[in-house]
Amino acid sequence: MEHLVRTDARHASPQRPRLADSTGPRPVKVAVIGAGPAGMAAAHELARGGAEVEVFEASAFVGGMSRSFDLWGQRVDLGPHRFFTADPRVNRLWFEVVGDDYRMVDRLTRIYYQRRFFYYPLRARNALWNMGLYEASRCTASYLREKLVRSAGANGDDSFESWVVGRFGRRLFEMFFQSYSEKLWGIACDELDADFAAQRIKKFSLGEAVRSALGMSKNRHATLVDRFAYPVEGTGMVYRRMADRVREAGGRVHVNAPVRRVLCNRRTWHVQSSHRRTPYETVRVEGVELADGTRHDADRVVSTMPLTLLVQGFDDVPPDVLRAVDQLTYRNTILVYLHVEGTDLFPDQWLYVHSPELASGRITNFRNWVPSICGRSTNTILALEYWCYDHDPAWSEPDDRLIGRADREIRRTGLLGEARVLDGHVVRIHRSYPVYRRGYKEHVRRVMQYLAPISGLSAIGRYGAFKYNNQDHSILTGLLAAENVVDGRQHDLWSINTDYQSYQESASAEPMRQTA
Repeated sequence: MEHLVRTDARHASPQRPRLADSTGPRPVKVAVIGAGPAGMAAAHELARGGAEVEVFEASAFVGGMSRSFDLWGQRVDLGPHRFFTADPRVNRLWFEVVGDDYRMVDRLTRIYYQRRFFYYPLRARNALWNMGLYEASRCTASYLREKLVRSAGANGDDSFESWVVGRFGRRLFEMFFQSYSEKLWGIACDELDADFAAQRIKKFSLGEAVRSALGMSKNRHATLVDRFAYPVEGTGMVYRRMADRVREAGGRVHVNAPVRRVLCNRRTWHVQSSHRRTPYETVRVEGVELADGTRHDADRVVSTMPLTLLVQGFDDVPPDVLRAVDQLTYRNTILVYLHVEGTDLFPDQWLYVHSPELASGRITNFRNWVPSICGRSTNTILALEYWCYDHDPAWSEPDDRLIGRADREIRRTGLLGEARVLDGHVVRIHRSYPVYRRGYKEHVRRVMQYLAPISGLSAIGRYGAFKYNNQDHSILTGLLAAENVVDGRQHDLWSINTDYQSYQESASAEPMRQTA
């Protein structure tokens, strides 16, 4: 039987790791499905550790949701992407790859609601001025009423709505959570699992927000970091460089190479006891099959493809597993880019659109990130985000209609003034967000149970593990997946999420100083 031969992880060399089998020692072959943050981080570390790596990316680009591309003489991302992390290993890798080619950006983010702009995180004077005394009193009364109800023993945090209302009050929920969340997920907030709130706003409370706004708080919530690091060539630069390093180490990165399924070798073994002969089955990955039918051998497979597609690619999947898969859905993203005349439209890097009368949920202003991505252009590129399912009319709507809608909506905000929209461009992203519909955890758990016996398979990343990961969490899962192969570690990759605790230290958006 084959076994892995390892050496000290601190002294990586092309000879490590290797498999010993009947033909003698050879490098471990690893197929990585997907070239997003999780997949490229895994491939980068595997190649550096001496594995024979092949990456298979369905699209024409590396970077996944974090890729960058050129448009109208400028560089843009797929919406807003910033880097900060609570994990020193992720920090070291990111800054090792980026080197000095980044700039620190002072974050400015606001919420657009009822023709007013609220700073996010909250600033007391701005929030009170925008709300007015009457609305502020309503929010306070709603908050206190909910606290009294909770203190009397009422509870029920199984939905996103109940979780948020219980901590902020119903009025603040309606103002700052409901509309945006329902745009993003396409379901009512009482159908959305509380996990989304627990992961994204777990440590945040109204009292803490007020103390922070008054400068009295020493704590900061991870999503409220005031400064972040940004590559001078756009977020996608990180993953292009990782791909280059994989190639330099002898690995291969294939684009336009969608994977149809993971190939497995099933063997039935028999154990003879004094009374009977007991059969048992082992399942081990042996490679991947691409959409064009070609096959590539592999000893290990690291998959970031959508979890649903991974399972559906196997033969003889139990009916209850298929039913669980059918209950797991992904939300699509439509990005409408507008080429706008002028450079000083508004100061934010991005805005959250909480007004229900506008279909867009988020607006990114690429002029306000780093000057290098704007080139010599004297104009601004904005990106308006819309979210939908496959069956929604917007997903198949013609580009010109989407661009026209974005033009009308951005003008309704008053952000453009008299500036002209010169052109538009549409990008559609299929399966961009895993939907945390209530009950989803049971379905994921059943899928996990089905995949667990498959030796050599790791499912990671936002799509692959069905977790709404940030960029740094996806990188972390890639690092840990590589350690499992290269160093023989036993990281439980399913346990790493946006609220991971065992790997969390203090958030950082700058290189962490190493001391002897």
